[in-house]
Parts: sequence; structure tokens; C-alpha cells
Amino acid sequence: MSHPGGHDRVMRAFLDQLRREVDGDVLDDPASRALYSADASNYRHVPRVVVRPRTTDAVVAAVGIAAGHRVPITSRGAGTSVAGNACGTGLVIDFSRYLNAFEISGDRAFAQPGAVLDKINASAGEYLFGPDPSTHSRCTIGGMIGNNACGAHSVKWGKTSENVANLRVLTVDGRTFDTTSPPPLALPSHDPAWFPQLSRRVSGYALDAPTLTQQLVGSEGTCVVLLGAELQLVRRPERRILVVLGFADTYEAADQVTQIEDALAIEGVNESLVRGVRTRPDLPEGRSWLFVEVEDHPERVAAITKNSMVIHDPAHQRALWRIREDGAGLATRMADGSEAWSGWEDSAVPPERLGAYLREFDRLLTGYGRRGITYGHYGEGCIHVRIDFDLANGYREFLQDAADLVVSHGGSLSGEHGDGQARSELLSRMYPPEAIRAFREFKHAFDPANLLNPGRIVEPSKLDDDLRILVAPPKIPTRAEFASDTRRCVGVGKCLNTRGGVMCPSYRVTREEKHSTRGRAHLLFEMLNGDVVKGGWRSPEVAEALDLCLGCKGCKRDCPVDVDMASYKAEFLHEHYKRRPRPRSHYAMGWLPTWLKYGLVTRFTAKLGRFAGLTPERELPRPTTSLVRRLRPLGQGDPVLLFPDTFTNHFEPGVGLDAANVLAHLGNRVEVPAANVCCGLTWHSTGQLPKARRVVERTARALSPWTSEGVPVIGLEPSCTAFLRVEAPKLSGDPAVRALARATRTFAEHVEPKLPSLEGARDAVVQTHCHQYAELGFEPDRAAMAKAGLKPEVVEGCCGLAGNFGFEKGHYDVSIACAEQDLLPALRDNENALVIADGFSCRTQIRHTTDREPVHLASALAARLGL
Repeated sequence: MSHPGGHDRVMRAFLDQLRREVDGDVLDDPASRALYSADASNYRHVPRVVVRPRTTDAVVAAVGIAAGHRVPITSRGAGTSVAGNACGTGLVIDFSRYLNAFEISGDRAFAQPGAVLDKINASAGEYLFGPDPSTHSRCTIGGMIGNNACGAHSVKWGKTSENVANLRVLTVDGRTFDTTSPPPLALPSHDPAWFPQLSRRVSGYALDAPTLTQQLVGSEGTCVVLLGAELQLVRRPERRILVVLGFADTYEAADQVTQIEDALAIEGVNESLVRGVRTRPDLPEGRSWLFVEVEDHPERVAAITKNSMVIHDPAHQRALWRIREDGAGLATRMADGSEAWSGWEDSAVPPERLGAYLREFDRLLTGYGRRGITYGHYGEGCIHVRIDFDLANGYREFLQDAADLVVSHGGSLSGEHGDGQARSELLSRMYPPEAIRAFREFKHAFDPANLLNPGRIVEPSKLDDDLRILVAPPKIPTRAEFASDTRRCVGVGKCLNTRGGVMCPSYRVTREEKHSTRGRAHLLFEMLNGDVVKGGWRSPEVAEALDLCLGCKGCKRDCPVDVDMASYKAEFLHEHYKRRPRPRSHYAMGWLPTWLKYGLVTRFTAKLGRFAGLTPERELPRPTTSLVRRLRPLGQGDPVLLFPDTFTNHFEPGVGLDAANVLAHLGNRVEVPAANVCCGLTWHSTGQLPKARRVVERTARALSPWTSEGVPVIGLEPSCTAFLRVEAPKLSGDPAVRALARATRTFAEHVEPKLPSLEGARDAVVQTHCHQYAELGFEPDRAAMAKAGLKPEVVEGCCGLAGNFGFEKGHYDVSIACAEQDLLPALRDNENALVIADGFSCRTQIRHTTDREPVHLASALAARLGL
């Protein structure tokens, strides 16, 4: 009988050896293990340790040490697998952090496993790597090779296996070799009759592929560890034209795919998916659409149906393609808000069978009382779907019947994402026993000890084991909605983008998973579970991850499943500091409206910020005579109430005066409340929720004489305006709060329809406030600027100050690095342009980092109108 402590000693020896011999990060802390316990699938496997190797030699060392201790090994790229391919219980090797280099030579790319697809294509000149899954902005070459990724353009350029020339691989016994010149291997024979004939067959091992390179692509890290790859690039199309075809239903759309020839992509989108988009795009009449991309002769495709649209404008094309690319996220919530899951994610049939398959598949769903949102690569018969499974009842039976259905149509269980844990157990329903035995022999030739990603393809784990959404109920008191919110993140990892949109500023600086929206959501999930991340609401791991959340709300706009980390952070801070002292900055910045109201912020106290938990690199802005003391009712016409938010009221009342002058000039009677009012945002952002609720309720009641009469309330500070309109009604059910939310409008929304067109033009760099980006929209501002003769270059990224964040001790470096992502380069590139920033934080950051003087849109319009 082994000693009770023997296993622990063995594990300690394993970890100690990794730290001594591996050049890289060796992470076995609770937060890291929690962060890597899931991918984008339904499954959860908590690793014993995560290694982020810096060199190829470090990979060899880590694998050798793990093999010596008989620890399972899982390779991981961006962690976006939807089948459970990229999470394991032993050693997880994360290639994305350091091993992400690549070189381009003509039509070849030589890439390390962690190289990101979009970065390769951005550097490939007239060439590109053909396969392009919807995660192209963050997916890694190693992950693509592991899953045999395809994407929208595989109808033209094929799967990853058809675009890889050579692999450099490592076996668990320490051998490294190129797949174009392998050592002697005892590989099994195969019968071609085992394999269904369709382009999107990804399930099982490709024993019928002509080369070892192609056989190992799609093996999901179960046979070898990838060290590098030589990619065959294709010539970039000279032009891309998008043709959108509208049909009565998805079956009619599917029936037409074989009529389309010479396409770059043929993608299917249905009405349920389009409903998930915030602003419904302009589409031809119909309830289901085919997005067909061609280089030439779009009229041939458009003639297939009378309901068609030909789109040449690249911006319009990108807006439509975003619907399809965000499908994996948009489809995770049904129309009624209920959750939908992967599991039967990407089956494929021959394209000529697609319509018949979809009709029978929908009948199968109905028979089980389930609903699903289908979309996908119709040109190759590959269908994505998220289903409102009851994962505790009927899940296994449905998947078995679905497997039999797709096989009856000559199809493949997986057409893109691999088998993982979701489908490996079903392979015996697709392949004869002889093929299953050959699969075992193939894996054994490389990995006889079954240490590489065990439980996938060969000797499979059960498809209904290890489901992370069935982890025990929360072990700490929480709202049911909060528990559901922590599951909202499905792991597709759009927050790992480093360009485009706003999400997630601190991740873009640190490149640490725990500072991504996905990482924070997973840590909150694990906090509620209490298995790995302990301490409940007092968890230091969660507090550390949320500390660098700027509360920008970029995730609420950019995340395809609307994760709202700023709100989750506020609730966590509320619980974390309940009945105990808070950080000094929470009292200094959270209660700032109170200190200003009573004149307790002066030039002297502003210099003492470091004693209040504020960073010494910044000086607090100096208050001045408030707007409510300066402004009296102004103008004639329809009344409007100018909301004197704390920042405009006390720090920049000139903005309020300019706004009042513009409103009066455009025919309004401008009024302000006689006393200071506040939306409660500063208390909310620091997690002081009861106080925030009392503040906004008091304000709403004070303004009810106006809101009850339907008088518009005009907000100037985007964060306060967004809070009144969106967050306050969630915080309080007071009817006065709801009335205030309905009455609140942005300055641009109110003035743009009345603004005259002005002659002359001036360039402007415009920093959009993140809360405006996420909650309010920018189009009225853009239209107002156009009428005023301003030509805006809009900066989409976060300024980095973000209210109290940039003032708090320990945040300065991250705050400035965020500004360097987009804002400061734009200002340097446009030295003579007017700088417009409606957010007080944005203007403050610009003043702290440049010699430019930014203005609010109200001030810019006042100047253009000569007021």
C-alpha cells in the first residue's frame, strides 16, 4: 500500500524538476490552473500545471519530464476549441505566449505553433494562408493544425491539411523529426471504404491521406507535439465581391448551394442569428441568407434568386461578415434569453445532401423538444449549431441519434473542429470496428503510453462526463443571475484580439489570460464553484484579475455574448469588501461627488492624493465654480434639462455653458436643477452598490418634475449618460429611475437633427468614450460633426484613464500603455487636427500625456456656430 503522501511528493518532485530544467513559466497556482481548466467547449479539466515555454528546447524538456512522471500532456494555442480538445488534467503546454514567431518566404510561411493566423496573413504580402476559421484574429497555427481547421474559404482553398507542406514534431520518447522525412514507423494499413467521401471529413484519423504530414494534421495533439510548421500560402484574390442571397427558409438556401460555382466562400446565415445582432443589417428579403464571396461575375450568383444584393464596399462587407464570424457567440443565447450549448457543433454532409439533412435534423430537434440556431459553411455541407440542451437529461441520447443521422447521409460527425471529448465516443457509429482498431494502432505508433491528450479519438472519455456547466451549484451565496452571467462566456476568445474594437485594454497591454474578459469570467465561475479558486468572495485571485479591469465596458459591445465585466466587477467588489475596510482610493474616488459637493477637494488636498491610495504620477484636477451656480435658464422654445454631472459641474463648467449656448441657439429653453445631482457612477464602479442606488434614486426624484412632463434630459459626460440610461434601471426599480432613463439623451442625439450644415472643413481626431462605444452609439456624433464641417478620425481604443482606474496607485503604467495602443499614436499622426473627446477621463488623459488641449463636442460646435 502506497504512503498517503506519496503522490504529493511525486507531484512536488515533478514540479520542482520543471522549474529547474524548463526555460519558461511554470504555473501551478490556483488562478492559472483555473484559467486553463476550460476551452470553448462544455468541458472542464483542471490541469496540474501549465508551462509556457520560451524555446523549442524548453518544449522538449517539459515533455520529457512529464513523460518520465507519466503525466498526461495537452498542447494549447488560443484555447478556442469547442469540442474539448485543449484542456487536460496533467501538463498543459501553452504555445501562444512565447512560441509565436514566423517567417515569410515567397509563398511559404515557417511558423511556430503559437503564431496567430491574422498576423501571418498581415505579413504575407500578395499571399495568404487559405484556411480562415472565424477565430482568425487569435487562433494559432498549432491549434489549426491540431483541429484541421477550415473556415469560410475552404470551399476555395481547402482544409489546413491541404495547405501544410511539412511539420516539425516531437514524440513523447524525445524524438524530433520532419514529417517529410520521418523515421521508420509501424503505421497501420487502411481500407478506403472506411472513409465517407466528402471534403469536410475531419473526424477520426486521416489514414487515407497521401502523406504523413496530412495524416497528422487533425490528430488533436494525440500523437505528437508540434514544434513548427511549413505552410503553403495561396495568392491573395485581386478583389472580393459579396453577394447576399435571400430565401424563404434555411432548407431552400441549402438546396441551392450546388448551383453556385467558382466561389471563394458560401456561408449560410438564418434569421435567428441575425436577430442577435444589435442593429439589424440591410439584407435582401428572406428569413435565411447565403453569403457568397466571388472575385468576378457576381451577376451569375445574384441571378439564382430574385432576392439578392451585390456589395462591393469593403466596410459594408466587413459588417455583414461579422454576423457570421460572431455566430459561435451570438448563438449561445436563444431569443428568450435561455442558454444554448455546443456539443453537436459542426457535423458535415455532402453539399448535395445538405437540404435533406437539415430537414431531418430539425425534426430530430423537435422530437427531443430542443431548439437550435443553425448556420455555417453551406458550400461544403458543414453546419454549426448551438442547442438548448438539458445537459443532465437526454444529452447522450440526442447526440447518439444525431450521429446516426449524419452518418446515414454519408457525412462526418465533425467537419471542422475535431472530435475532442464531444464526439470521440461516437466514432464507432461512423467507422467500422476495423477502422477503430487502425486508429488505435496509429496512435500507438507515436504514443504507446497514451500520454498525449488522452481520451480523445482513441480510448475516448465519455461525452457526458466532465461537463463544466454541471459542476456543483455555487458554494457561496450569490444571485442566480450572477451565476448564469459567469457562464455567459463560452470561451471563443474574441477578447484575445489585440487590434480592433475596445475589448480588452489591460489584456492588450499584459497579454495575460487572467486580464482578458474570458479569463476573468472563468475565474468568477471557478470562484463560485470553490474547487480550485477558494475563498469565495474574498478570493485574492479574482481580486487580482479584476484589479486591472478598467471597467470600460468594451466587452459588452465587442464580446459576441455580451459579457459585461464592468458590472460583474462592481458586484464582486460589493461582496468582496462587505463589512470590512475598503482601499483608500474607494473612499477618495468613489465618494468624489460628496467631497466636491462640500468643497473638500482643493488645490492643497489634490496634491495629497498619494495618501488616499492614488498614484503620485498624477495630480487631481482642480475644481472651480460649479455649473449650477453659473447657469440660469437660457433661450426660448421647447424645454430641455441639462444634466450637470459631477465632472462637468465641478471641473469643466465651460463645457456645460457651451452646450447650453448651442441648445439655446437651436431653439431650446435650457434649464438646470438648482442643486447638485449625481448619477452614482463613482460609487457603482467601486462596488459600493447600496450607496449608488440611493444616490441615483435621490437624483431621479429630484428631476421628476421634468421627467414626468417628458422633458429631455441632456447628458454631456458619456459615462454618466450611459449609467443613467442603462445601468441605473438595473440597479433600482424605482419608477422615477426608469423615467429618468427613458428621458436621458446624449447631446449629439438631441442637437444633430436641428443642426444646420456649415461651410468649411477641419480635421479632427475624436476619442470615443468607451461607455459611449458600448452603450450609446456614435452615429449621431458622426452626423453632427459632418454637418458642422468636421472630418473625424475616430479612435476606437480605450484612453486608459477610465475614471478612477488611472488615478489609483499601481495602475499608472498600464493606463499609459493603454493610451499608447491607439489614442497617442493617432494624436502624433495628426498634429494639427482638432482633438475632440466628450469623456472627462479621456480629456484628462490627453492633457496628462500631450500638450494638446482637447474639447467636448459641445465646445467644438459652439465654436463652429460662432457662439
